Amino acid sequence: MWQPTKRQWWSLLVIAVFLVAAWPPANDRSLLMTFVNRGADPSDSLPTLPGPLPLGQGDDPAVVDAHDLETRMYDELYAKGGWTRLRLQLKVARDPLPPTTQRQLLVIVGVIAAFVVWRTSHPKTQIPKPTSQR
Repeated sequence: MWQPTKRQWWSLLVIAVFLVAAWPPANDRSLLMTFVNRGADPSDSLPTLPGPLPLGQGDDPAVVDAHDLETRMYDELYAKGGWTRLRLQLKVARDPLPPTTQRQLLVIVGVIAAFVVWRTSHPKTQIPKPTSQR
């Protein structure tokens, strides 16, 4: 019976942790994307781009000014480019694929990785071939 080596156990553990972290829930971000979002802005100090004004709120000058200020703050940081722009994008990043597609791909990755780990095993001892006795 095949017994994985320590290296293979660690490989399987890393693959399993990655699959669990990348597995998306039904209606939210995966754990991996949540870590990326939090890592991009751990203190929650970066602004997010505000959505459009709701109907009926465009007539209130105070609401429009507050919305424009929020948009200007975001645009100024985004125009800086480089690391700041990347952090703004990563703060609101979502999983790249729909959950069902992502789950199917993760299952394929897990099966292929397990097969590769299994096929790269080298038995420590060889079973001796029987010698012919005359």
